[in-house]
Amino acid sequence: MTAKACIRSMRLRTLPLSLAGIALGVLLAAKGHALSWLTVTLLVLTTVCLQILSNLSNELGDTLHGTDRSDRQGIHYSIQDGEMTVPEMKRLIGCVAVLCCLLGAGMVWSAFGTLFAPLPVAFLLLGAAAVWAAMHYTLGKNPYGYRGLGDIFVFIFFGLATVCGGYFLACLEWDRMILLPAASIGCFSVAVLNVNNIRDMKSDAATRMTVAIKLGGRRARIYQTLLISAGWVLMTVYAVLTAESWLSFLYVCTLGSFALHLKGVWAREDRALDPMLPLLVVSTFVFALLAGIGH
Repeated sequence: MTAKACIRSMRLRTLPLSLAGIALGVLLAAKGHALSWLTVTLLVLTTVCLQILSNLSNELGDTLHGTDRSDRQGIHYSIQDGEMTVPEMKRLIGCVAVLCCLLGAGMVWSAFGTLFAPLPVAFLLLGAAAVWAAMHYTLGKNPYGYRGLGDIFVFIFFGLATVCGGYFLACLEWDRMILLPAASIGCFSVAVLNVNNIRDMKSDAATRMTVAIKLGGRRARIYQTLLISAGWVLMTVYAVLTAESWLSFLYVCTLGSFALHLKGVWAREDRALDPMLPLLVVSTFVFALLAGIGH
């Protein structure tokens, strides 16, 4: 097992998506609050490790279930190309899972000053749920990603949990209005998963069920359009309700890249859809940064 193989399987190009929610939550919390940079740093590191844990677990799960085959439309990773064995991947996943737990506990301690109170315990339980969700999208005997439930989990953990959790841990206050931008990022995150599943519909059909397979190609693209549109509507409602200046609408600068993404999704098939994934990931990250900075 080489460092190159490990980094390849970590799929670092996906990290901006997981960081989008945390960045937005922290930036919104920064308005009127003094932030602990130790807590913010641990938030970022925990989020990165959870994303890497999810990517590694997905590769192992898809390998064990026979989903990653030679006819797979997406990018090939280390196990599929023989650069890493299954036992080596299991050891790597174990190390990253332990690191997630340590960083998460440190993050909660930094935010609250203790681990032994109702709120810290609640966040530790949420962290444990996040670790479980990261590992069981495709791993295990009955992974939820193989039953068409991935969209729900992605919306919760990449949208609601990251934005709302990041906001609360950064400032230790709650504002129910944060649910709007959190749901917006959740919609974009589900859209990333959906375009990935549209690309892989043919190869996935033999081993798993996804929302894209249930809907079929045309309706899955309609679903993609609705997800992107919903994300924009939710953020715009939040901006209108909370705006103090035109800067609250800075995120509108990314509209063109989202439109380009949707155009590509409707025009392309199979591997030709691959560039639409990083385009949406980067667009979501920039959208989140501008929305947070503007407020």
